[in-house]
Parts: sequence; C-alpha cells; structure tokens
Amino acid sequence: MPSLGSDMESGTLVEWLKKPGEAVRAGDVLAVVETQKGAIEIEVFGAGTFERSLIDVGKTVPVGVPIAIISGMTETPLPVPTQAVPAAPTVAVPPIITPRPAAGLTASPAARKLAQERGFDLSQIKGSGPEGAIVYVDVENALHRGAAPKAAATEPERKPRPGIDLKAMRGIIAAATMRAKREIPHYYLAHSVDISDVVTWLAATNASRPPETRLLIGAVFLKSLALTLRSFPAFNGFYRESAFAASERIHIGVAIALRGGGLVAPAIHDTDRLNLDDVMVRLRDLVVRVRAGRFRSSELSDPTITLTSLGDRGVDVVIPVIYPPQVTIAGTGTPRERPWVVDGNVVPRQIVDLSIAADHRVSDGHSGALFLAEWAKHLGQPDKL
Repeated sequence: MPSLGSDMESGTLVEWLKKPGEAVRAGDVLAVVETQKGAIEIEVFGAGTFERSLIDVGKTVPVGVPIAIISGMTETPLPVPTQAVPAAPTVAVPPIITPRPAAGLTASPAARKLAQERGFDLSQIKGSGPEGAIVYVDVENALHRGAAPKAAATEPERKPRPGIDLKAMRGIIAAATMRAKREIPHYYLAHSVDISDVVTWLAATNASRPPETRLLIGAVFLKSLALTLRSFPAFNGFYRESAFAASERIHIGVAIALRGGGLVAPAIHDTDRLNLDDVMVRLRDLVVRVRAGRFRSSELSDPTITLTSLGDRGVDVVIPVIYPPQVTIAGTGTPRERPWVVDGNVVPRQIVDLSIAADHRVSDGHSGALFLAEWAKHLGQPDKL
C-alpha cells in the first residue's frame, strides 16, 4: 500500500484494474484505493508483469503492506509531460464483475457504487470490461465528461463527495498542520507586486480564444513560481531524518478546496517544463478530477512545494502553513486595483500580494526575500513563460 502523503496511515482496495499475467508499464493504473482523500488510482512505476494480488477487494491495510506482486519490474520514471493531458488509460479486465440482469448490464461493484453515489444511470455508460462490462474508471470518465444523471426523483439528495469522509479529512488536515507548527520553524514573507502588464497581456491573449482554451492567471502564477524554483533549490524538496534533500524536479502541489469542506494539494508534475497552455490544461483537469473525488497516486505522493491561493475569496494576503516534509508553501492573494506610484505619479494599478512560509532549518529571510523578488520578475514577463 503506497504512501500518498505524510498523513496517510492505511487504504482500502476498491478494485483491481489489471488481471494476473498482464504486462504493465510505468504510468499504468493498477488499482483503485480509497482513503480519507477519496478514490485514488494507484500507478505502476516500472515495467513488468502483474503476477497476482495479495489482498482482496474491500480489504483495508496499513501503508507499506504489500498488495501485489509484479515480476521482472524495471523501475523507470514517469515520462515528462510535454503535451496536453492524455486520455484516460485503457482499462484491463478487472477480476470482479457481477451481473445486473434487470438492466441487462454488467458492472463491477465499485463502478455500481460510484454511479449510485453520483446519481448516474449505468445504461448511459459504455463499458470497457469483458463483453462491455462497466468498471470503475468507466464511471469516472463519464463523470468527467458530464454524462446525464438520473432523474432527480431517483436521487433526492446527493452526497457532496463520493468516497470522501469530510470529517475524517478535516481531522488529518488538523493533524498535519499541528505537526508542521510543532516541528517546523516557520518564517513568513510577503511582497506586493504590480501585475497590470500581466492582466493586459492575458486579456490580449484570450481575446481571440474560445473559452475552453483561455488562460487564467492561476496558470501564470504556477509557471512563474516553477521557473523561480530553478534558481532557488533550497525551497524545493523535503526535510526528512534531520536533513534536507533538494528535489531535482519541480512538482508543484496545487491546494484545491473541496465543496462541503476539506482540502487537497495534488501535484502538477514538472511544472517548469510545461508551456503555459499545458499548465492551464493540467490545472483545469486537476480541479475537475479532484472535485469529482478522483486522484492519482503520483499526484499525492511527491509534490515538492505547494501553492495556495485564496484570490477567488477576496483575501489580500495568504499566510500558509508548510505541509511536511515539504519546506516551503507559497501563496497568492486577490489581484485588485490599488493606488500605486509609477514614475512619480499615483495611478491605479493591478496589485497582488505574493507570500511564502518557509523552513528556517533550510533557508532564511534573506534568501526568502530574493526568492519573492525573482518570482515577481518572472511574473512580470508572461510572454517568456
């Protein structure tokens, strides 16, 4: 059972998405596991053969307990993303498929449960299992596409999040932040930045684009932060066993608030290597999947820094708490028009407050100030992102 964050203690196996004897490659989804954060797709990190499962569907086991045997595995890194978000992987035949005679359908228990929770009619979903059987990922894909739900009369009240215990999630968030404040010597910095040129550039760039391809300023914040981290490795990595290890790759975790409460921060991998349009595509995809209760194991296990933004809530300055074992969390407030001095004259300008909380065991206020200045520089050059 992989660790999908420092606050994860156990997981429940929901469904196998590969069958014994099937070849697997790096990035293939092997199984679906349910945690307090929702249903998480467990990815394979190397090539080999799925020999057999070691635990049954429905079994809850602690992190670190073996759940499957993959023979001949050669560990390889996941490919660096360079294009828009790929289509969902083809799903292999799952081991548990039960009939639904009344509707003339077959569906796995996990698929049927998810469809019931979300109020979706399975007859409108095309299955990818044997003889058209519907599996868990088929329902997920239908949710992502916005397939038609059942009539309201069949579902008077929907659960706010499928597979997520929001009360439990709030508990693990509290535990993580208590640990962070107890163990990490935080320091905080904020910097007001004129982004009027960015706002103008965005308006001009989006003017001829359809809504689905327009850029949001959140993507600009992400990419400019990623480029800043290239020059400041002390802010990108993990503090474990009384030592800091800088990460060679930049995986920015995006803090996403869940409807009904709760918060998760899955990563956009290799953020610095993506162009701005690809960052936007991945950001949109991440928000949609997270709010549908869908995560991938790699997104939760390896963010090297987190970006949190309360700009859409009207907050000027965010003073965040580091998520261990990370050593930095960055924040952005609400861009708003303020009086600003330009060439000796007071004029209205679009201003945003950038902030960081960082670990004093690894960096200090001087380097933190330089970090914010570099972030502001990249943010002011959107055409070079």
